[in-house]
Amino acid sequence: MIVGIPKEIKPFENRVAATPAGVMALVAAGQEVVVECGAGEGSGFADLDYRQVGARLLPDAASVYAQAEMIMKVKEPLKPEYDLLKSGQIIFAYLHLAPDPAQTAALLGSRVIGIAYETIQLDDGSLPLLKPMSEIAGKMSVQVGAHCLEKHRGGKGLLLGGVPGVPKAHVVIIGGGTVGVSALKIAVGMGAQVTVLDISLERLRYLDDIFGDRITTLYCNGYNLSQVVAAADLLIGAVLIPGAKAPVLVTEEMVRKMSAGSVIVDVAIDQGGCVETIDRITTHSDPVYLKYDVVHYCVPNIPAAVPRSSTIALTNATLPYALDLATKGWKKAVCENPPLAKGINVLEGKVTCAGVAAAQGLETAYLSQFLT
Repeated sequence: MIVGIPKEIKPFENRVAATPAGVMALVAAGQEVVVECGAGEGSGFADLDYRQVGARLLPDAASVYAQAEMIMKVKEPLKPEYDLLKSGQIIFAYLHLAPDPAQTAALLGSRVIGIAYETIQLDDGSLPLLKPMSEIAGKMSVQVGAHCLEKHRGGKGLLLGGVPGVPKAHVVIIGGGTVGVSALKIAVGMGAQVTVLDISLERLRYLDDIFGDRITTLYCNGYNLSQVVAAADLLIGAVLIPGAKAPVLVTEEMVRKMSAGSVIVDVAIDQGGCVETIDRITTHSDPVYLKYDVVHYCVPNIPAAVPRSSTIALTNATLPYALDLATKGWKKAVCENPPLAKGINVLEGKVTCAGVAAAQGLETAYLSQFLT
């Protein structure tokens, strides 16, 4: 199979879908890999690095899409790439289709096989291809939140951990999954006062066992949420329903009650966001806006700020699945690898992911009908 790696075109997206080490593994497995010139530069990988491990360099994205049977990306195809898609082509990337009807329509119209990193799911419910980026986004959510609390960025002028005789900042994390735990580690490590909410009592017990009296755990219901959101200096949205739009948990009324200069970092923005006052997507070049005097940070590709670390972590996770797809073809690969089957979101003009279909009012097609 010819595997294509184009350069990412999302603003300030410096990651690339595979490191030279990943490309070397694909070539060693008998696959041909074509890479767009300059695709790895943002992550510190030169064209020569890819050429030396057996990749063929192509001058532009159009050439990559035209030749490749499988496209590996980091972020979803954007409008300038829609016309480059071709029927039967595998698109293997973070798609986040639920809140994106335009992209869904483009993938359906081109009849590609859209396999989303974020919905590949193991039997235990974990998301192995989303996990490394969630870990990075969770850690960075506290880092960027701390910067946003600085006065010149619109914040209260608070230091997360305070100093002796000065109160610590209150960090509230909604969701105790991968993003939430990663955020907890950094917030606790910086000495903040931390509260985490989740709907799973078992998860809260686990977090209490791990972090002890360094955190406060609360069951996530409307009452508890309204109380802690009002008291938060930094609020981090870390909720996820695989493949579906994020539920809106923090209402506009809750945000209105936050004190001026408080900060919201909604890591769930990729899936539509969990805060009602998040009404736009921001970028790394212009990451925040004010609403009710509260700083809103809504960048959908937070890990792109640390592309070297992110690209290596992403390749470590995606490579086994990419090898499966390239060496076996998508039909045999998903039949033999059930978690990979859950990654298929669109196929031959049909939506096969129930979460995407429900979010957009579309009919769900059963994957099994395409495998006979």
